Order: sequence, then structure tokens, then C-alpha cells
Amino acid sequence: MYAVRVGLQKFGIKHNFEIESIIRLYARWIREGKLSVSSDWNKDLGITFTLQDPCQLVRKSFGDPVAEDLRFVAKSVVGEEHLIEMYPNKSNNYCCGGGGGYLQSGYTEERRAYGAIKLKQILDTGADYCIAPCHNCHSQIHDLIHHAGKDIPVVHLWTLICLSMGILGENERGYLEERLAELGL
Repeated sequence: MYAVRVGLQKFGIKHNFEIESIIRLYARWIREGKLSVSSDWNKDLGITFTLQDPCQLVRKSFGDPVAEDLRFVAKSVVGEEHLIEMYPNKSNNYCCGGGGGYLQSGYTEERRAYGAIKLKQILDTGADYCIAPCHNCHSQIHDLIHHAGKDIPVVHLWTLICLSMGILGENERGYLEERLAELGL
């Protein structure tokens, strides 16, 4: 999304469509009742989550309004009382160090060293899980946590949306740890 948006601007390509984040659409669809999500599955479990604000989505594209939508969606699917904020957050959140192609650059030790700030930020929350709506953030944070020998699963936002709706398929549960992998089956 970021590359398309910036490419259109940089090269002056005329277009007749709006570029929108799926996060904004999730929030709109939940508010309109088109996505029937619920955090009821987590009321008794009390599993806590923290939330990564992707640089390309928040700081470099849509700013705090999309960060607020991201929180609305996350709270809708895990419960407001189960979301623990990182500090700083939103447009001021620290970069995970995996975006913009760096994840695939081959500079693994440098990438991990840069990501140490993000790892500490996540660990400081004490959350059980980290929600990462961006694939690069998800892979980078997963690698940082695994490399540090910590046990905090990283989960995609859409996975939690599907889980909260009772439609997450068995084949989509492979990377979830035990507390979530069997829910709703």
C-alpha cells in the first residue's frame, strides 16, 4: 500500500481510486456491523496483547487516525481491558527494524541489533501476545523474540478478527500457541 501510494505521487501517475488501509476498512466494517466481531472469547481467559504500530502504515502514511482505528479493532476483538499499550506509541512508536526490505536484506545481526529497542518495548508491556498488522513487522518481531529466547507469540490482526468471529480455520492456527490454537473448534 505504501509503495503504491508513494509511487503514484513520485511519478505523478493519475488515478481515479482512493488508497485506503485495510485497518481503516476493518474499523469501518465493525462500526457498521458488517464484521460481527466479539471479544467474549477472551473474557474468562484474560489473555493480554500489545500492539505494534507499523511505520509504513502509521508514521509514513495515515498518522494517528489509523493508529486509533487499529486500537479500536484490536479492542473489539480482544477486549479493551486486555490491550496493553507500548510507550511511546502511535506516530511516535519505535520502528521494529524489519520494514522497507530490511528483513530480506541479509544483514541479520544488524537488523536484530536495531530491533533490540522494539524487543525491549514489547517485553516491558508484560503482554502475553504481540499483535502485528504488518507482515514485515510480524516476521521481524517473531525473529527478535525467538532469537532472544522469549515466549511471546506474534499474531496477525486478521487472525484475531477471524478467531473472534468463530471462523478461523484449522489450517490457519499453525503458529498460534496452545491457548489460542484450540479456541472455537
